[in-house]
Amino acid sequence: MGSPAQTTNYKKMPDFNFRSYHYRSINAASETEKAAINQELKDLYALLSEEDKTVFNQQLQHFLSHEYGRLRTDYESIQGSGGLN
Repeated sequence: MGSPAQTTNYKKMPDFNFRSYHYRSINAASETEKAAINQELKDLYALLSEEDKTVFNQQLQHFLSHEYGRLRTDYESIQGSGGLN
């Protein structure tokens, strides 16, 4: 008889690549392209199960917190060096 890991089917949690959407949006050639990228995310979200929506929201919050922290550190570094005067 196999171990529980071998006999139980575990659902792999989806990994939403928010960084990819973020970079695509930053590099978009127009506001129309940015809106299309945003719509992709909305369409993806609409197709998710309630369980996956929870995972999506958790991963999005983590990504946004991480990006905010990175930007804050960059800003403080620039501000501390007198770069914003």
